[in-house]
Amino acid sequence: MPRYYFNTRIDGELIQDPDGEDLRDPDEAWEVARTTVRQILKAEGGQLGLLRAALEVTDESGEVVLEFPFDEALLDMHRGTSTTH
Repeated sequence: MPRYYFNTRIDGELIQDPDGEDLRDPDEAWEVARTTVRQILKAEGGQLGLLRAALEVTDESGEVVLEFPFDEALLDMHRGTSTTH
């Protein structure tokens, strides 16, 4: 299984995920990114700076596989529907 790293980019700073997670494919990485962002938003709630953040998911070689903006998850939570990718 490939390993994906869920790095957080906020205000030009990259906070790297040192461990990563073994997942079957980029689709599963997208689901994990969405769930992770939703959990962070619920826990940290009112921090406006988070709305400018994004999870930047990379593969083992460091190539960006996908970017998941925090504000997209917030909109998705308010609609109560799944976001397509």
